[in-house]
Amino acid sequence: MDLSRSDRRLLNELQRDASRSQSELAQLAGMSRTSCWRRIREFEAAGLIERQVALLNPKIAGFSIQVLLMVAMTEHTDENRQKFERHVSLLAEVTECFSVSGDRDYLLHVVVRNMDSYNEFLNTQILKHSAVRSASSTFVLRRVKYSTVLPL
Repeated sequence: MDLSRSDRRLLNELQRDASRSQSELAQLAGMSRTSCWRRIREFEAAGLIERQVALLNPKIAGFSIQVLLMVAMTEHTDENRQKFERHVSLLAEVTECFSVSGDRDYLLHVVVRNMDSYNEFLNTQILKHSAVRSASSTFVLRRVKYSTVLPL
C-alpha cells in the first residue's frame, strides 16, 4: 500500500493511542478532520487497520505465567496442520501462534494464571492432540520490550 507522509503520521499515532479524537488525530497527522476520517475508513476497508482494541497488562489481569511453547508435529501433512491450527485458534490461553522453521513447527505464546493451569493446559490441550509429537516450554521471566507499533 502506498502511504503518504500524512498517512504514516496518522497510522503511527493510531498505533500509539487509537482512543484519541479524530480532531486530535487529524491535527497530529497534518490533515483535515474529514480527510482523517476518510483515510481511517479506507485503511479499515483495505485491511491495513484490522481492528482497534484495548491492550491489557497480563499481570494486573491475573495472568502470572507466560510461556513460549515450541511444538513439533507428528507428520507434516496439510490435514495435520489445519487440524492443529484450528484447535489452537480456539484456545483462549494462546495469544499468538506462529508457524516456524527449524526443528520445531510452531511457536505459541501462552498466558495462564498459575503453574497448575499451565500443566493442565499443556497436558490436555497440546500434548493429547493427535497432530503433536512433542512440546518444549520456555517460561518468560520478565518482559523486556513489548510493542504493537509497526515501524512505518
